[in-house]
Amino acid sequence: MDGSNRVPITYGSYLRIPELLSLQRPVSDGPEHDEMLFIVVHQVYELWFRQQIHEGTKLRDSLSQGDLGMSGATLRRMLVILKTMVAQVDVLETMTPVQFLSFRSFLESASGFQSWQFRAFEFLLGKKNPRVIGLQPEGSPERRALEEAFRAPTVWDAFARALGRHGVAVPASVLGRDVTQPVAADPAMQEALIAVYRSHPALRDVSERLIDLDEGVQEWRYRHVKMVERTIGFKQGTGGSAGAEYLRTTLFAPLYPDLWAIRTAL
Repeated sequence: MDGSNRVPITYGSYLRIPELLSLQRPVSDGPEHDEMLFIVVHQVYELWFRQQIHEGTKLRDSLSQGDLGMSGATLRRMLVILKTMVAQVDVLETMTPVQFLSFRSFLESASGFQSWQFRAFEFLLGKKNPRVIGLQPEGSPERRALEEAFRAPTVWDAFARALGRHGVAVPASVLGRDVTQPVAADPAMQEALIAVYRSHPALRDVSERLIDLDEGVQEWRYRHVKMVERTIGFKQGTGGSAGAEYLRTTLFAPLYPDLWAIRTAL
């Protein structure tokens, strides 16, 4: 095929800029000025969720293979993205409660609880909750993706395998655990991790980056809760959710309890 007729790739065509800019469609009357900000920020969040799933899958694969160098580099990237995600809350907080209320009713049943990508990211990290799968329509691509993510091993499971590949005596209770369950504290795993911290610097560094990741996710949750409180107080959330009251229950629940528990024993 003669390549001379090929349309050259431009900045706009490569990034699909026309299509991208066609996706911000306010539904409020007017429309209300601040609805554009609300749409753009949340669309950007969805893009970051997509990238975090992309990076988290790479992290899981690298850990499973025992590649500590790639695992560390991927974790560092994920942490920088998390900082960016947290910083975006500052942008949303420039919108006052009155400005949000000017278009809130137009959202109808739409709610951030319906973000399947965020749930897939949680599943990948190790926070498994089958109830959230039901938020997606039966038979939809989103539901199938969540069901697949729910059944798949987590970053924590891959980390356990990485420890084993590097000679750590990982307990069978961790290596053979049900990956559809949330990661639970395991005293035998804590003993293994204490040995890692005392004798395996490379594994200890990866462990510390996982703690950073866990802490970063908790920080994002906290900023999200405070942003919701600042915007709507304790009103019911969009889509009938419990709003800030529910979000508060998600705070300070670590992804990797064993990595936190060993701090006392070290």
